[in-house]
Amino acid sequence: MQKITRPSDLNVLREKLLEEKHSKLEKEISFIIGYGTCGKAAGADKILDVVKDLVPNSNITTVGCIGMCWAEPLLDVVYPGGMRVSYMKVTEKVVEEIVKTALSGEVYKENIVGVIDLKKELFGEKQRYFGYKSLWDHDFYKKQERIVLKNCGLIDPENIEDYIAVGGYRALAKVLADMKPEEVIEEVKKSGLRGRSGTGFPTGFKWELVAKQKDETKYVVCNADEGDPGAFMDRAVLEGDPHSVIEGLAIAAYAVGAKKGFIYIRAEYPLAMERLTIAINQAREKGLLGKNILGTKFSFDVEIRAGAGAYVCGEETALMASIMGFRGEPWLKPPFPNEKGLWEHPTVINNVETLANIAWIINNGYKEFRKYGTEKSPGTKVFSLAGRVKHTGVVEVPLGITLRELIFDIGGGISNGKKLKAVQTGGPSGGVVPPDKMDTPIDYESLTPIGTIMGSGGVIVLDEDDCMVDVAKYFLTFTQAESCGQCIPCREGTKRMLDILTNITSGNATIEDLDLLEWLAKYVSKASFCGLGKTAPNPILTTIRYFKNEYISHINDKYCPAGACKDLVSYYIDEKLCKGCTLCLRSCPVGAIRKEGKIFRIDTEDCIKCGICVNACSFNAIKTKGVA
Repeated sequence: MQKITRPSDLNVLREKLLEEKHSKLEKEISFIIGYGTCGKAAGADKILDVVKDLVPNSNITTVGCIGMCWAEPLLDVVYPGGMRVSYMKVTEKVVEEIVKTALSGEVYKENIVGVIDLKKELFGEKQRYFGYKSLWDHDFYKKQERIVLKNCGLIDPENIEDYIAVGGYRALAKVLADMKPEEVIEEVKKSGLRGRSGTGFPTGFKWELVAKQKDETKYVVCNADEGDPGAFMDRAVLEGDPHSVIEGLAIAAYAVGAKKGFIYIRAEYPLAMERLTIAINQAREKGLLGKNILGTKFSFDVEIRAGAGAYVCGEETALMASIMGFRGEPWLKPPFPNEKGLWEHPTVINNVETLANIAWIINNGYKEFRKYGTEKSPGTKVFSLAGRVKHTGVVEVPLGITLRELIFDIGGGISNGKKLKAVQTGGPSGGVVPPDKMDTPIDYESLTPIGTIMGSGGVIVLDEDDCMVDVAKYFLTFTQAESCGQCIPCREGTKRMLDILTNITSGNATIEDLDLLEWLAKYVSKASFCGLGKTAPNPILTTIRYFKNEYISHINDKYCPAGACKDLVSYYIDEKLCKGCTLCLRSCPVGAIRKEGKIFRIDTEDCIKCGICVNACSFNAIKTKGVA
C-alpha cells in the first residue's frame, strides 16, 4: 500500500477513487451484506455464504450496521447506474430469489425497505428509484441527522480507501497543512461539542487544559469501554466506521501536542477490535499514522488496549489505571487527568462518539455544527434503542428532540400492542421516565430535573409487563457486582440496597424497609467516591418517585401487578372468559393445567409461573393474583 506523503496527494487519491467508483457504478452489479454484530446475530453469515455460492466472482462487500438492527439481516443490491436497493429480514430462500432476480436485470419486489441513490450521495447525480421510496424517507430516518453515523452501513470499514473516497482524513490533512493547534482547539470550543460519554464536559475546553501543560509528554485516549446494559452506540461506530475515530484521535493529539494515543475497548467487542486493528494498520501503511504524517513534522501512533469488562473502568481514572496495568480503581481527584494522567503525564480522554464528531466539525465549521441541537447542547447524539420498542437499533438525532419523538416517531412505538410504562435512560447511572414526561427534551439540562441523565445514550423502553421494582433490582444487581469495592458507601451500600429490593420482590419486606431503602439510596449517592456509586441509586430513587404504588403493592398486598416477580404471583383461569380451546393446556410445559369437566384449572403447586399459558390464551382468560 503506497504511502501518502503530502496533504495534496490525499486529494489526488480521493479524486482517483471517486472516478473508479463512478465507473464501477455505471457498469457493475454488486451485493452488500450488513455485517455488524446485530447482523451476524440475525444470520448474516448464512446470507453471505448464499451470495458467495450464487455469484462467486461478483463484487461482494460487508459493511457495519446502518442503524436498523430490527430489520436485520439486511442485503443490498447495487444496480448499474448506482441504485442501491435495501432488503430487510431476508432469509436464505429469499436471498436466492433476490440474487437471481438481480442477475437477470430485474428487481425482486418483496422485502424492500428502501432505496439509496449512490450517485446522488457521492456525486450529486440523481438517478431513477425504480418506483420505490428512498431509504432516508423511512420513518426510522426522517427525524435523524447523521454526522457520527454518516458512513456506517455505507462504506466497507475494512477498506481505508472507501473512507478516503467519502472524505476521510481530509480534516486531518487540513489541520496539518493550514491550522495551528490553538486554532483547532478554538474551532472545537466554538462548536460547543460536549463529551458524549455522559458528563457533557466541553471538549474544546478539555483539550485546552492539556495543551497548556508544559510537560513535553502527553497522551490522548479513546474511551471505548461501553459498559451500560442496552447500550451499543460506540460498538456500531467502531464496527462501521473505525477510521472516523482514529482521525478524530489524531486531530486531538495534534491539538494538544501528544505523540501517543490509546483506544481502550472492552474485550467483549471482538468484531470492533478486529476492525479497529485493521484500520490502524491500514492508516500506518498509508502514512496517516506514524512518523511525519503526510510529510509534516507531526508524528502520532495509536495502540489498542483491551479491557476485561469491568464497568468501573468507564470512569476515566480507573480506565487509565487499567491501561497502565493496575487494578481498575478510580483515583482521588485532583489532580485531574489534564494535569497528571497516564504515567503522571497530561492526558485527554474522549469517548468514541465525541471523537467521531471532530472531522465533521473541522470540515464543515463550527457554525454548521451549531445548526443542530440547542444553544447549550449543540450537535447530534447517537442513541441505542432497545427493549419493548418496534424499531430497535442505533439512531442519531439533534439534541433537544423529545423522548416521545424518539420512541414513537423513530422507534415506531411499543411492540406487541402493549402500552408504554416507562423509559430507562442513561443505563444503571440513569433513571426511569414515566409516560407523562415523554415530551421532555433530550439534552444535558432537561433530563436532570426529572431524575435521570442522558448518559452515553442507552435508551431502554419498558411496557406494562415490566415491574419497576424488578427493574430497579436488575440495575442494582449490575452495579453492585461491578463495584470495585474501594469505598464503603458503594461497596456496602449497594449490597444492602440490593438485599432490601430482593426482600421486596420476594414478599419479605415491610414499609419501614421502603423508608430505609430511600434513605440509604440518598446517602450512597452523596457519600460514594466515584460516579459509579454516586449514580447507582438513581434507578431506585426514580422508581420510588414515579411508581411508589408498585413498591407498596409488593409490600402490603404481596402482589406484583406486572406479574414479573414470580414469588408474588399466582395464576388462575377466569371461568367466565375461558372458551375451552385447550391452547393453554397444550402449551403448559409441566402439565399444571387440567380439565375438570368443562372447566380448566391451574394447579398452583405444579405451576412454575413461566407465563407461557398467558401468551397462548387468545381470550385473556388467564389472570394473576397476589399470594397473600
